[in-house]
Amino acid sequence: MEPFVKQEKSNRPVLFIIESWMEQFNELTVGFTSRHGGVSLEPFTTLNCGLHVNDVPEHVVRNRELVAEALEQPFEAFTYAEQVHGNEVVIVSLEERGSGRASREAALQAKDGFITKETGIVLCAQFADCVPLFFYDPIKRVVGLAHAGWKGTVLNISKATIDLMTHTFGSSASDIRTAIGPSIGACCYEVDQSVANRAKAVLEEVQAAPVEHSTVMVAKENGKYMLNLQELNRILLQQAGILSSYIEVSQLCTSCNTDKFFSHRKEGGATGRMIAWIGLT
Repeated sequence: MEPFVKQEKSNRPVLFIIESWMEQFNELTVGFTSRHGGVSLEPFTTLNCGLHVNDVPEHVVRNRELVAEALEQPFEAFTYAEQVHGNEVVIVSLEERGSGRASREAALQAKDGFITKETGIVLCAQFADCVPLFFYDPIKRVVGLAHAGWKGTVLNISKATIDLMTHTFGSSASDIRTAIGPSIGACCYEVDQSVANRAKAVLEEVQAAPVEHSTVMVAKENGKYMLNLQELNRILLQQAGILSSYIEVSQLCTSCNTDKFFSHRKEGGATGRMIAWIGLT
């Protein structure tokens, strides 16, 4: 069953929430935005939440405010980073609360993952095909969020996030719930030999079974490969100690569903960004 459930309310942004998590854990707010319900103009119509794509900054900030209003959370809680497709993960304290919500300069610099134990902080990361990774430890009450494009994936940002949760807050990997959000699917994600080699190398590094290699990459006659980033991240999460029953995987492909989401690849780069968010309220 699709874990990300569409939430549509009159005069509000269209959101996709992890409904089962929010029903089980009342303290959580968690989900993924769509492209609808904002104020941006073409080609960023309409709920663009990325300040780095040459949209009108005031429109982007208003879109971010609209998301906060829809979630009934203070805008000051929403915390952003300047993402660089790496595997650096940062602990967010109350001092960093609200970083980057209204300007890129104020964002947490050169980070692609966050964790926090503080209530009243909503972690946000931006996406338009890359894989959103969500983490929640209900025992230690720690949330995490990571941005995994192919570079972050092969750098194993999922393990980096889990390691920081365990080393900093005493989380056990077997307690952590994870979710893999809407992103470009194996149906649409063609890569060249160099990217395929990096994916193969990380599979070999974690000693993945041969059958897992075949589920991650399929060779094409043109010498390229169809890459399943969701499956690769699922394998890496499991290898890091996450129970298979604690890994939710969205079936929503951003490239197939440009009526719902922005897709950098499908739209030739001229498009907006969704945000993934998670926080303890």
